[in-house]
Amino acid sequence: MVTNFFEGDPRTNRERMLAGDLYLGGEDPESAKIGQRAVQLADAYHRAAIADEAAARPLLAELVGSLGEGAFVKPPLYVDYGENIHIGAGTFINYNLTALDVATITIGRDCMIGPGVQLLTPTHPIDPELRRAHLEAALPIVIGDNVWLGGGVIVCPGVTIGDDTVIGAGSVVTRDIPAGVVAVGSPARVVRSVRAGE
Repeated sequence: MVTNFFEGDPRTNRERMLAGDLYLGGEDPESAKIGQRAVQLADAYHRAAIADEAAARPLLAELVGSLGEGAFVKPPLYVDYGENIHIGAGTFINYNLTALDVATITIGRDCMIGPGVQLLTPTHPIDPELRRAHLEAALPIVIGDNVWLGGGVIVCPGVTIGDDTVIGAGSVVTRDIPAGVVAVGSPARVVRSVRAGE
């Protein structure tokens, strides 16, 4: 017997996804179309940047939801949809960013994002039956202004990182981190202020 998890809910899976509710992944034709477009644009951006980084910028601007002045992303870049990613002015993102933007990913101004960083908004049920049914959801990620994420940092769903904060290389950020601190480890924990003597 097949369970109808959405009985009485007229929304599409995409509408449920964008609302942050459980939805069936891979079941929405509009999401599939947007996801395919994102893969094509990310690939085109990578290929164009090999020839001329400046000339490739319009492709990046078309891929992401918003791109601040002077922001730069070194390809390759991997996204789910692209349109839910917002990158602030002056931000630099190094190679191999994986930004699974099922929910919104907001990166502030003047950030430094190291190579191999993962920003992961999708969540899956703990309940094995719901997971077997391919239900999923997502929670937004917010990275404040002037944040530095070291190489290989993983930011989990629903996390907010405050302005001026530094996350050490290889850390896994599972909960909110306040402004103006250094956090390291797995899970990441605050170890000091960014200002000497504090």
